[in-house]
Amino acid sequence: MITIYSIPLIAVLLGYVLAVVIKPANRRNIKLLLAFSGSFLLTLTVTHLLPEIYYHEIEKTIQITDHHAAHSETVSQEAHIHTESAVQHTADEHDHHDHGSMKKIGLFIMLGIVFQILLEFFSKGAEHGHVHIHEKFKKIPWALFLSLCLHALLEGMPLSHHHNLAYGIAIHHFPIAIILTLFFLQAEMAKKAIFFFMICFAFMTPLGTFASQHLSFLSDYYTEISAVVVGILFHISSTIIFESSEGHKFNLAKLIAIIAGIVLAYFI
Repeated sequence: MITIYSIPLIAVLLGYVLAVVIKPANRRNIKLLLAFSGSFLLTLTVTHLLPEIYYHEIEKTIQITDHHAAHSETVSQEAHIHTESAVQHTADEHDHHDHGSMKKIGLFIMLGIVFQILLEFFSKGAEHGHVHIHEKFKKIPWALFLSLCLHALLEGMPLSHHHNLAYGIAIHHFPIAIILTLFFLQAEMAKKAIFFFMICFAFMTPLGTFASQHLSFLSDYYTEISAVVVGILFHISSTIIFESSEGHKFNLAKLIAIIAGIVLAYFI
């Protein structure tokens, strides 16, 4: 249990320390790490998180249907109505409810994608490594700070049920922490402000996990929240993977990094 809290936290802190101490100058390696993290995260999302959300919803639907079936059978016996008719009515109700539930999950996934697009209006795409220096920062860029923290907070919420996803979030946040720290250093932001920014960012994902475990109103909407996070992860990871290479040239190293991320995530 401690792992789902510590792994995403340590990944951000390691990225921060690496950027401050080593100051890696080779951006090509960071881009390859980003490509790997994007494919790793997307694979975990489609092979673990997404199927389990639908499975959870199907189980809930079956429990509701079984309850209705038992109730219908009792009523039919008391009223001397044929049980077959009651069961058929319950089956029809199940099909309708099942279809509606599946559509609802799809809707929340799309809401997650749209929500992430709105966040990127303020973060300028920092979640997938797109930061550019246009000015010097004398203080913390609060729009970027709040959007990134909200993004990381939401990402942590499904981890209480999907422990493997912690590795995906960690591998995703590690290069982002490097890129952000280097960006702030080059923008001449105060070192104390950079440290505050990265510490808050590091704790947001564990905070989201803690909140989803201990706040009952969040657990009641577990399926909806997880579907929103799936949409967020879809948008982030696919943007990292499918963004055009420089000059639109075939990049073998990037392709290998993407395939490696897919293979590793599949076998976790």
